[in-house]
Amino acid sequence: MHMGSSRSGAPGSGHWQGQGRAGDLLLRALEDLSQLDFKRFRDALAHAELRGCSPIPWGRLQNADWIDTKNLMLEFYGAEAALDVAMTVLEHIQLRNTAAVLRESRERGGNAEQLPAPFQGLCVQEPCRARRLLWMRVPVAGQLGPAPLLGSSPPDHRSGYKRAVRQAYGRMKDLNGRLGDSASLSARYARLVMVTEHRDERQREREIAAVGRGHADLMKERAGSSIAVADLFKPDEEGWSPKEVVLLGAAGMGKTMTARKIMLDWACDRMFEEFDFVFYIHCREGNLLAGEASMADLLARCCPGSPLPLDAVLQQPEKLLFVIDGFDELRFSVEQPWSELCAEPGERRPVAVVLASLFRRRLLCHSSLLITTRPAALQSLRRLLEHERCAEILGFSEADRRDYFQRFFGSAEQAAAAFRFVRGHELLFTMCLVPVVCWIVCTVLRQQLGRAGGLAHGPRTTTGIYVLYLSALLRSLRGRQRRDVPAVLRRLCCLAAGGVRGQRVLFEEQEVQGLALGRQEALPLLLNEHLFQKDISCVSSYGFIHLSFQEFFAALFYLLEDEGEEQEPLVGPSRDVKELLESYGSSRNYFVLTVRFLFGLLNEDRRRELEQETGCKISARITQDLLEWLQDSQKTALALLLEETGLVRDLELCHCLYELQDERLVAAALCPFTGLRLHGLNLNRFDQVVLAFSLRRFPGLQVLELGHCCFLWDEPEDTAEPQPCKKLRRCVGSWAAEPPEPRGFGEICMGRAVTSSHSREAQEEEGMLSPIRMLCQALEASGCKLKTLRLDRCELSTACGTALGSVLGTSPALIELGLAGNKDLGDEGVRMLCEGLRRGAGPLRELRLGGCSITAAGCRALAPVLAAAPGLALLDLSDNAVGDGGVRELCAALRGPGRGLRRLELWQCGLTELSCETLAAVLPDTPSLAELHLGGNAVGDGGVRRLSPGLRDPRCRLRSLRLWQCGLTELGCETLAAVLPDSPSLAELHLGGNAVGDGGVRRLSPGLRDPRCRLRSLSLWQCGLLGACCEDVCSVLRAGCALETLDLSENSLDNGSVRALCRALGQHPGSLQRLWLPSSGLDEETLQEAAALEQVKLM
Repeated sequence: MHMGSSRSGAPGSGHWQGQGRAGDLLLRALEDLSQLDFKRFRDALAHAELRGCSPIPWGRLQNADWIDTKNLMLEFYGAEAALDVAMTVLEHIQLRNTAAVLRESRERGGNAEQLPAPFQGLCVQEPCRARRLLWMRVPVAGQLGPAPLLGSSPPDHRSGYKRAVRQAYGRMKDLNGRLGDSASLSARYARLVMVTEHRDERQREREIAAVGRGHADLMKERAGSSIAVADLFKPDEEGWSPKEVVLLGAAGMGKTMTARKIMLDWACDRMFEEFDFVFYIHCREGNLLAGEASMADLLARCCPGSPLPLDAVLQQPEKLLFVIDGFDELRFSVEQPWSELCAEPGERRPVAVVLASLFRRRLLCHSSLLITTRPAALQSLRRLLEHERCAEILGFSEADRRDYFQRFFGSAEQAAAAFRFVRGHELLFTMCLVPVVCWIVCTVLRQQLGRAGGLAHGPRTTTGIYVLYLSALLRSLRGRQRRDVPAVLRRLCCLAAGGVRGQRVLFEEQEVQGLALGRQEALPLLLNEHLFQKDISCVSSYGFIHLSFQEFFAALFYLLEDEGEEQEPLVGPSRDVKELLESYGSSRNYFVLTVRFLFGLLNEDRRRELEQETGCKISARITQDLLEWLQDSQKTALALLLEETGLVRDLELCHCLYELQDERLVAAALCPFTGLRLHGLNLNRFDQVVLAFSLRRFPGLQVLELGHCCFLWDEPEDTAEPQPCKKLRRCVGSWAAEPPEPRGFGEICMGRAVTSSHSREAQEEEGMLSPIRMLCQALEASGCKLKTLRLDRCELSTACGTALGSVLGTSPALIELGLAGNKDLGDEGVRMLCEGLRRGAGPLRELRLGGCSITAAGCRALAPVLAAAPGLALLDLSDNAVGDGGVRELCAALRGPGRGLRRLELWQCGLTELSCETLAAVLPDTPSLAELHLGGNAVGDGGVRRLSPGLRDPRCRLRSLRLWQCGLTELGCETLAAVLPDSPSLAELHLGGNAVGDGGVRRLSPGLRDPRCRLRSLSLWQCGLLGACCEDVCSVLRAGCALETLDLSENSLDNGSVRALCRALGQHPGSLQRLWLPSSGLDEETLQEAAALEQVKLM
């Protein structure tokens, strides 16, 4: 990750407070750009000579999407500077209005944080200089006293340490293991699928993207490659080897188990042989360390076995690996000021400062770090690291799940029975992607296998699984222990809720004893005791078997009814659930699962089961509070600003409703909303199940936008890895554990007849292949009254066209359909989509299919849909090789009376002058057409000549014509000059990127001077203009033309010509409001004269 000057070595964290708002403004501006404008923006950001701006390497921008680009700019320049750079680049590529909107948005919202005072004078061109200057002050050698170097220490220290590590990490206990129960970690551990963002072979360097800042900034990256644990520190194709690795995974995904397995495998010489010593530090234990300690003290407490000569060991930090487990569990902040950090391993400081010094690389800066964390804490972690590799644990593949079942049960017969049961219930099987859930399911199923009826029934939600697991534990109790369950449970829930509110997962012995929990014999079933070294003693601390269980019991705390059996009221957090929900907004990552469990426990069946098993009364009194909070949670500041409070913007809402599993309450919760908008998410199979559940029960669903979302799915074969949606494979079985679908979805995914050359069976097969099959099932089951559907850049495949065509054929209300950027859709996918659209025949007004690999064949399939949609106002087929043949097909369908087409986007479509002749015939017959975009097509002067009859026709009402980079010369300008007087509606003409030269301006000027010309905006950037053209421009100004904006930037104008132009503008300003001029090559006197004019904008 490149470090900008606004970040490197910053002594405080205040400058990061503006990052989120600046990022939102940047992302919004980038999303508003067309595909081509976005390409030009990235190109200018990498190659243009922008004053005061350091370019970002093209290798990192070439394949970057909006979010990637935004993140790169923030990291290179910082918040405030990134906004300045964005406006400079936008103006550089002639997007003045977009730059002005961004500037106004920033001014309304206040300035982003400035650079910290020590670095305000540093130049942007040296983004790493601040860190280098600070490093110059850090001692790097001779700081640990007279201890000998590692090479001179006895060689058996390392072998002895490895023996101790094998002893300490070789065995494991199940989360509910009894005294004496343990298993071999190597025998129980099943392989996990880990993915890291693939690197394009053409890129020299690419930042490894993290999973975004919370849910709004989740990075959309295709899971295109898997990586083994042993390869985490190995060099990539470019030879770059990371020193910092972030192992990312949700709660229960196996991060801690993997970290411990790393320790064991290193001690067994199976991996990481390049490290002499590997140290394991668990952050939850660090939370209990009070007072001051040095790094050497911290390691002495963590290392098993005999004491190590740490002074000597720490002398060679390049040979050290620190495994930092559970960064998200740190209770204190490690974002310490740079000046407070320590540089020496022997320096005693608060633990927060010691860890911050390690993360920020001031302490043992040449060591390697492997850090595990939940996604919610990644934002704060990324502020600390410099060049990290990020690997995400996706969980178990199908083969790995089968392997885990075999390892867990031991008995092949029981394992096969349990696996068949779970495999037959796809939702349950999907949840077994998560290792801790897989363990819970196996634990529960082992109990059920021993009962009458066996595996006839099973849970469906996470709450249901936890309820069953808790029931299985409690059923092992007898006599007094069983009678004590209500009292134990209330105290336990109080402890859990206090821990969640205080962001603690370990509890000191005094806290447990204070709740009278220490005397309960049932306690070891629900809490685990840990021995922790503190000073020269060992103390006991307690934690739930997993953080998710603590959150489960914390949720239960708010639903348990008081029955008056307590001798004294419990001292704990408030029982007012509104206080918890208010805290959710500011500390969301700590309360997500707790809130999900709250919804799950409102389910009547779950409450009844718990009451029967625990003997406690469980109330649903908070139902209305939860539903109101859920609805209010979508009224974000952005939603209020955009006046779009009717849209669901958070997948977490769907997760909560899925846990609820109450048809009436789900419909009531969704009733105020009219749509759902998500952006940039990797939707795994469980996410898709959850999303589909809400869509089926969405009473007023009219808008569905899933831009930049990727639908991930597993291979059906055991040997396959998780793949992004673009890989076509057969999907076996039903994904969602829903009731049988209505006819048309019961036996196959897409069962409606489609009139095409494909057989019904072939189309059904394609529907089964579609990774959005579950989404389409849900839409059809809901009745599909969608008005807007946008799936831009979702990596949709050909089969998705079949799936969408089937469901959209039942959606007569569809107004807007956006599928831009799905390059694998292709002609066949468009053809199958059109079959459905023809059946639906809705009032389609906007159709965006840019960048979908469409050719003339696709246009032929599209033509009947266009002909049947007279109200179509926008058609975008840009960045497709449709060619002249495709334009002929389109124009035949678009021309005729009663058409409402207003905007036609055909840039970069491989067109020649023949297409211009075809379009010329359409212009008079389509008076509604106001914008025609033909940029990036080699139509040449002949194309303009063939287009001109249509433009001059009195019936033509075209307002904007874009012909940039079309191979025009001065002859084309002469043709346009004749068109301008006869086209009074034409207000915008874009000719940038054409080599028209001064002669072209001279030939164009008569048309501009004509009183009948009403052109308001003329763009001539990068047109090979020299000083001679300024005389013609002056004549146009003196004639009092209607021009309001004239762009002459990126041309080689001389000083004298520019001064003459400025004088003419001062004397005859006319209507001109903005004149864009190049600043390069002009002397100071000319620049000052130009800057004195309000209308002149220098580039």
